[in-house]
Amino acid sequence: MTLIEILAGVQPGAPVASALAQRAEIMGLSQASHDAVLRPRDPGGLSHAERAALAARMALWNADAALAAHYRALLAQAGESPALSAVAAGESPTVEPRFAAIIRHADLLTKRTRDARKQDIRALVAAGVAEPDIVRLAELAAFVNYQARVIAGLRLLGAAT
Repeated sequence: MTLIEILAGVQPGAPVASALAQRAEIMGLSQASHDAVLRPRDPGGLSHAERAALAARMALWNADAALAAHYRALLAQAGESPALSAVAAGESPTVEPRFAAIIRHADLLTKRTRDARKQDIRALVAAGVAEPDIVRLAELAAFVNYQARVIAGLRLLGAAT
């Protein structure tokens, strides 16, 4: 079973499990995306710990405590610090301007995606975030928010059966 299936509470033999079995390739690709986005070989300017903290924060904004706990566990493995723990908890710790801009952008992409504008990217660049890291951040936000929505949908489907 993939992380999505586990966190959604998919039970073997349930109708939703049968439906997912027919989409095993998509579930496998989702798991591979998780690994690639959270623990890439070359994390660039977003460390594995920063990625885990941001992912936990996004899971909280999506009201998914189980997903947030998963990412907090990854954070603990990657090297937790008080500032990153605060980020993961949805707090606003005092951090260097570059990471503060990254946190603001992750929040924007999670809470108010439709409000994202070109000036938000310019703000990241002005704070010293390199373009490849802006792409990495967008990938992280897209994946975690996708993951949270799929898990929520599967939970609803499971509850309906």
